[in-house]
Amino acid sequence: MFGGRFKVAAVWLIFAGAATYLFRFDPAKGTFYPPCPFLMITGLQCPGCGTARSLHQLLHGHPVIAFELNPLVVTLLPVLGLLLFLFSLEKRAVSLTPAGGWVLAGLVIGFWIFRNTPLYPFPV
Repeated sequence: MFGGRFKVAAVWLIFAGAATYLFRFDPAKGTFYPPCPFLMITGLQCPGCGTARSLHQLLHGHPVIAFELNPLVVTLLPVLGLLLFLFSLEKRAVSLTPAGGWVLAGLVIGFWIFRNTPLYPFPV
């Protein structure tokens, strides 16, 4: 129904709105941001814990603090930016292969395990 340019514009508008909201309202102090259910139930951090706080710090020019809050998100952000850029150019050939999916899943699961162990840089 809608053309490719409309979809691209909508995606960029959503990202811009989310970035503006994250820039203006600190997730560490805000009550609007929902707590992590996995953290509430188990007391352990999930791979996404700290993402909003990390992006807030990154938007304010504090990459070291952002990396300390969620190293996975800060590390994968350039890849996500590249994918968004390629999506904007309407390159339909960009997709995740099964092997790439397994690598990504292994990376996320490994991060999930190590961030809940008392090893540097993952303090419990």
